[in-house]
Amino acid sequence: MLEKTTRINNLLDFYRVLLTPKQRMYMDLYYIEDYSLGEISDTHDISRQAVYDNIRRTETILENYEATLQLYEKFKRRTQLLTELEESFDQISKEIFEQKIQQIKELD
Repeated sequence: MLEKTTRINNLLDFYRVLLTPKQRMYMDLYYIEDYSLGEISDTHDISRQAVYDNIRRTETILENYEATLQLYEKFKRRTQLLTELEESFDQISKEIFEQKIQQIKELD
C-alpha cells in the first residue's frame, strides 16, 4: 500500500494540473492529508462510494497520463543515471561519461 501511495503522490506531482479541481481536492485529501473515505464524504456531504469512485477513476486517469507521457518514468531514469555518474565520477572514463550524458539527453 505504501508503494502505491508513493507512486500516486509522485504522479500527482507531475499531472496534478491536468486534473479537475474536484479530482485534485479528493486526491489531496486522501493521499496527501491522509483523510479516510468517511472523513472526505462527511466533510463534503457525499457518499463514501462517490468518494471512492472518484478517487479510483482519478488514479486510472493519472496512470493513463503516465502511460502516454512517461514524465515520472523519465524522471526516475534521469535521477538514476545522474546518481550513477556521481557515484562513479572518480573512476569513470571520458567515454562512459559521454555515454551517460547522451542517455540523459535521449530521455527527452
